[in-house]
Amino acid sequence: MLKKVLALTTGLIMMIAILAGCSQAASQTTAAPTAAPAEQTTAAPASSEAKKYSFAFLPNTQNNTFQSAMNDTFQKLADEKGYNYVCLDPDYDVNIQLNQLADAANQKFDAVFVIPVDSAGIRQGLEALKAKNIPVINVDTPVIDEDLELVETVIATDCFMAGELIGQQIVKDLPDGGDIAILDFPENESCVDRVNGFLKGIGDNASKFNIVAQQNGKAALDASLPIAEDIIQANPDIKAFFAINDPSALGAAAAIKASGKSGINVYSIDASPDGKAALLDGTFTAVAAQVPIEIAKTAFQKAIDLLEGKEIEAEIFLPSHLMTEEEATKTAGQWQ
Repeated sequence: MLKKVLALTTGLIMMIAILAGCSQAASQTTAAPTAAPAEQTTAAPASSEAKKYSFAFLPNTQNNTFQSAMNDTFQKLADEKGYNYVCLDPDYDVNIQLNQLADAANQKFDAVFVIPVDSAGIRQGLEALKAKNIPVINVDTPVIDEDLELVETVIATDCFMAGELIGQQIVKDLPDGGDIAILDFPENESCVDRVNGFLKGIGDNASKFNIVAQQNGKAALDASLPIAEDIIQANPDIKAFFAINDPSALGAAAAIKASGKSGINVYSIDASPDGKAALLDGTFTAVAAQVPIEIAKTAFQKAIDLLEGKEIEAEIFLPSHLMTEEEATKTAGQWQ
């Protein structure tokens, strides 16, 4: 009987020990979730990081180093921030750009950077973005005044200033004046500003200069070359060409070379890598700088400011300057 009591007692003791052990394990298991929220609380700041935005760039073309320099800059800045970014290329086709603007509206980007193919021809696309409350940062080439209400800001090189600098320079280079020709691009508002600035730069000396031709070089070498050839043939005493960009100016330079004539000056606006090379080898007489990299940097930051609720300027025109040989040498192969 005593043995049975002892056995029963021993069994009870063992059962109590087991139950105690299980109870302790259960306490540890229950405590684990309590530690987890503490870890989550510590990690909470990660969820309050700056929002990752989604941007799109809709230029008028990508077949130009100016626009590709902007695209490269936007892409670099977006990568640094971890933002989503795309670039679309209408290749100077306004109908394609209108479709791309509509697509951008449907994809609900946080902001869109736009260079219009036709300053007066993209209102429908801008309205599509406005309807989706997607802000438009108009870069490089302004839309027409009637459409400014559909964009948040215009950010560009001061193209009037660039043209004026070239006009002032031609007066210095040709104090006696002479026959000159202009290769323009009237579909583009910024190119119109360049020509108007050029005429302002000539100023009181306008009577000394005879503009024998002002034709649409379409901002392209292949279009400008035959036009310049015809101008040279019709005006054997021509003293200079002013072109609204480097490709057009290079077309004029090629025509001059093909004619076998010397002493005809070429003036341009861009200071692209090709333009800098042409300045350094004497093909260009002078070139005023555009600043696509600075435009892209400014536009990118202004888009962020806008999305963060800050006010931004309605217009931002970055200053131009005449490219010196020293600067052209230091920045060869690059834009500014």
